[in-house]
Amino acid sequence: QVQLVESGGGLVQAGGSLRLSCAASGIISRINAMGWYRQPPGKQREWVGSITSSGTTNYAASVKGRFTISRDNAKNTVYLQMNGLKPDDTAVYICYASLPGPGYWGQGTQVTVSS
Repeated sequence: QVQLVESGGGLVQAGGSLRLSCAASGIISRINAMGWYRQPPGKQREWVGSITSSGTTNYAASVKGRFTISRDNAKNTVYLQMNGLKPDDTAVYICYASLPGPGYWGQGTQVTVSS
């Protein structure tokens, strides 16, 4: 099993920045990639971006150029640096880990961007 714990959410003004963290524990050697989804209020969950075990990143068009995903292998932690935040970025941000077979999800952390 893999456990994921997010942190770093909060309230920020438009144009501001936040950094989310996702700490992984358990059988982390089997993780192929980690990343983030988000679920805006009243909307469906949407993919934000991911980083593979080799460090390759991919992003949704809506966040590309503003958000950056990185990882610290020594800490088994993945980060989501969010710059230039907009009110439309308001959502619960959820970390995930892809493995062979079913993946794993964190509990989510709320990000609220005020205008």
